[in-house]
Amino acid sequence: MRKLFLPFMAIAATLFITGCSSDDDTVIPVDPDPDPVNNVLTGNIAADMTLTSDVIWELSGRVAVTSGTTLTIEPGTIIKALPGTGANASALIIARGAKIEANGTAASPIIFTSIADNIQLGQTAGSNLNENDRGLWGGLIVLGNARASLSGDATENQIEGIPASDTNGLYGGNDDADDSGTLNYISIRHGGALIGEGNEINGLTLGAVGNGTTISNIEVVANVDDGVEWFGGSVNCSNIVVWAQGDDGLDIDEAYSGTITNSAVILGNISDHALEIDGPAGSLEGKFTIDKLTIIGNLNTEGGEYADYRDNAMGTTKNVLALNFKSDSDVELDNNAVAQNFLDGDLVFENWILDRDNPNQVFLEGTADGEVQIIVNPDFPTRAANWTATGNNGGADLNVFSWTFTSLKGGL
Repeated sequence: MRKLFLPFMAIAATLFITGCSSDDDTVIPVDPDPDPVNNVLTGNIAADMTLTSDVIWELSGRVAVTSGTTLTIEPGTIIKALPGTGANASALIIARGAKIEANGTAASPIIFTSIADNIQLGQTAGSNLNENDRGLWGGLIVLGNARASLSGDATENQIEGIPASDTNGLYGGNDDADDSGTLNYISIRHGGALIGEGNEINGLTLGAVGNGTTISNIEVVANVDDGVEWFGGSVNCSNIVVWAQGDDGLDIDEAYSGTITNSAVILGNISDHALEIDGPAGSLEGKFTIDKLTIIGNLNTEGGEYADYRDNAMGTTKNVLALNFKSDSDVELDNNAVAQNFLDGDLVFENWILDRDNPNQVFLEGTADGEVQIIVNPDFPTRAANWTATGNNGGADLNVFSWTFTSLKGGL
C-alpha cells in the first residue's frame, strides 16, 4: 500500500507553474513513485488492512490481527519476518473473530519467509537459503471459535507459543462453521523460532478453526517444529506439502474433526515423524480423515518414522503411499488405549502402499509396560484393506505442488 508524500518545495513549484501564464513550457517534474510508506508490521492490526504486492513487507515481533478486523494479502506478496526468540519471536496471529483473506495463485503465491532471504519482488524463491535453514522467525497462527477437546472440558485455551498475557492467543468455542477467511497458495519458509525451552512455533498453527474457512495449496519448508498442526477445529484442508521440518510433518491434536485431502510430507535430515496424531484432551470426541497422502522418508535422520498415534487418537488415514523409509521405521500405536481404538474401529487404516517386504510389521502396538509388540495376523489385515508391499499408484497427486519452493529446489 503506497501513499504519496510530495516534498513541500515540489508542491509549491507545481502550484506556481499552474497558476502563472508563460511562454516557457518547462515543467518541474514531480516523482510519480516516491518511497513507500513504512512497510513494517508491528503490534496489533485493529483496522482492515491490505498488504499489496508492490512492496516487501516486514514482520517485526508478534503481530496480531484483532477480532473484527480483516487482513487482505494480494497474490504475489512477500512478507519477510525479522529474527527474534521468546516473546520477541516474529509471528503473525489471526485472532478469534478476525479474518485473513490471503488468496494467492500458482503463478503468484504469497510467501512468508525470513528477512535473511534474498528473494526479491516478482520472484518466488531466493538463492541463499535452503531446506536446512530453520528457526529464522516464528510462523503463521490462525485461531477460531470452533470446538476443541480441551483439558477439563474448557471451551477455550491459549495457543502454544503465545504468552498467556496476550488474549489474542485464545482459541476455541462452539461454532464449528466459524469462518477465519482464506489461505490459498501460501508458502511458509524457515520458521519455528524458539519461544521457550523445547518449545517452538509451528509453520502453520490452526487452533479451533471452523469449516467456514478455506485452506488449500499450503507449503511449509524448513520449520524447526511441526509443519502444520491442528488443535481441534473442523476446517477442511487440501493440497498441503511439508518439507524438511524439524519435528513432525502433519500434527493433529484435541479432536480435530476435519478432512485433510491430498498432502505430502518429505522428511529432512533432522525430521521426526511424518504424522503425529493425538486424540481428545477432554470428553469431546472427534475423528479426523487423512485421504491421499504421500510420505517420503529420509535415511539420514535419527528419527524418520512413518507416524505416531497417541493419546486416544481417533480417525481414518487412507490411500497412503510411503517411500524411502528406514527398515526399522514404524507406525506406532502408542499405548493400549490407542490400540483398543484400532480394535474397536475408531482408528482406521485403509489402502497403504509401502516399499518394503514386510508391511504388516510396520505397525507396532505399545503395551502398558512400555514394550512394543507387532500387531499380529489375522486381526490387522482384516481391519485394513489392500496392504501392498510395493507400488507407487497410491498417495497424493504431486503435480499440484509444481508451484512450490519444494518442487523448485528438488524436494519433490
